[in-house]
Amino acid sequence: MCGRFTIILPPEVLAEIFGLPELPRIEARYNIAPTQEVVVIRQNAEGLRQLVTMKWGLIPSWAKDPHIGNKLINARCESVHEKPAFRQAICTRRCVIPASGFYDWTHTDKKIPFYVSMADGSPMAFAGIWDSWKAPDGSRLESFTILTTNANSLIAPIHDRMPVILHPAEFDLWLDRDITEPEKLTRLYQPYPSDLLRAWPVSSLVNSPRNETPACIEQTVS
Repeated sequence: MCGRFTIILPPEVLAEIFGLPELPRIEARYNIAPTQEVVVIRQNAEGLRQLVTMKWGLIPSWAKDPHIGNKLINARCESVHEKPAFRQAICTRRCVIPASGFYDWTHTDKKIPFYVSMADGSPMAFAGIWDSWKAPDGSRLESFTILTTNANSLIAPIHDRMPVILHPAEFDLWLDRDITEPEKLTRLYQPYPSDLLRAWPVSSLVNSPRNETPACIEQTVS
């Protein structure tokens, strides 16, 4: 799964890698948690990429209770095209969530947090979908969820799921709002190659979202 992640990217790198028309204003985040506001990238009506802020935890447009988003922080790629909460969004409201890495915890008696990043230190790009919910007062709340897939050989000893990580060459396809056929998208759901990632144990600081410091990603002795 993906329940915490980081974004520690200079604005220049973010703009270049993700093809943004302007330099974004973004602060380093070392422990992003569900329900928090996060930057995501989507395609606008003119076909241009834009960086916007959304709440992590998808609230379907038809939801009566916005708290449903607290349970929809991830969407399994195997069922995202069928589940009522996701099947409309996956067609035309796809987004990319820029990241530097993500955390996950071992499923043992003692849960040990691990941090996963690109082996070469380059940015990550999670595949996501978003939706817009209308509150009773007429205001709009945009929110997103991160797609997950089966874990690769590096992540499997830690957790059986991992986020769907896109290669840069796949950004155009994923963000294109004119592409709605599932068969064109499902090929992107493969686990990211293990040899392109690295993972290391970190301290229990990350267990609390109140801790937002570089110490969260520092390696500890396993």
